[in-house]
Amino acid sequence: MFSNQILKYALKLTLLIMMFSGAASAQTKAPLDLTPKIALPGLKDFSNDSGESARTVTLRAVLVDGGESVENGLIWRVFDPTPDETGKLRLIAETEGGSTKLDFTPGEYFVHVAFGRAGVTKKLSVPSTGSISAQTYILDAGGLILNATSGGNGRVVGKFLKFAIYSGEDQDAQDSDRQLVLEGVSANTVIRLNEGIYHVVSNYGDINAVTRADIRVEKGKLTEVQMQHRAALVTFKLVSKQGGEGIADTAWSLYSSSGDVINEMVGAFPNLVLAEGDYQVSALHRGKEYPLDFHVTAGENVDIEVLLGN
Repeated sequence: MFSNQILKYALKLTLLIMMFSGAASAQTKAPLDLTPKIALPGLKDFSNDSGESARTVTLRAVLVDGGESVENGLIWRVFDPTPDETGKLRLIAETEGGSTKLDFTPGEYFVHVAFGRAGVTKKLSVPSTGSISAQTYILDAGGLILNATSGGNGRVVGKFLKFAIYSGEDQDAQDSDRQLVLEGVSANTVIRLNEGIYHVVSNYGDINAVTRADIRVEKGKLTEVQMQHRAALVTFKLVSKQGGEGIADTAWSLYSSSGDVINEMVGAFPNLVLAEGDYQVSALHRGKEYPLDFHVTAGENVDIEVLLGN
């Protein structure tokens, strides 16, 4: 029998491993195929060196109860259930692939299986004698694909768009108080997650174009989400005449409509994403400043030309 303290480690283990593995419209599709398109390394058997005869145990994982076995993309981890002097559980073995047969010395273990950011941990008891049934791990997992639009120009693409996924259990919590699941997620990428509600933050650029939504991921299904931004990509140029080349060695200061400094840049063609609204930019070149008021319209990427001598 395990103590209450050990059982608490089991409950925390899935979340810890998920952390180390790194306004919206949503549409859910079924069934979900999360099989990776690349071959993964072969499996390796493991056994302890206690002198006892090893027992072979079959391990398999499914997305939903009664579903087909996942045969690619799994990471199996086996832990000693007794905490070490630091209070952590010792990792005994780790292997990648799909369903597998592993050799265990009779005893008690924690076995965790991860599929992307989805995972589950179970206690495994290996007897010295008698039959050992195959162990099925039900992931209760689904998939999430994130994209975004801005204004009426359709889907946002490129390096400026990134997503962060947080636990959505407390829907009134601030982002800083939530459990981070994954950050730096690119658009149109399948993220494997346990069933549940997640808080998604979409950052279009790194200034002020941010939108948020609470999304439900259903097990065995793929949920596609379109986050809705009202922003545009703006490129600044200091020019001697309209349509001219940008002048190098220019320092830029960007202000909100209320006069607060938003960002400072240096270069001939700095660009950034801004939320729809009114702004002022000031170009500093050879000790002189050249200010300009401008407006950003959602979905309309523009070049803002500041005229030298204006």
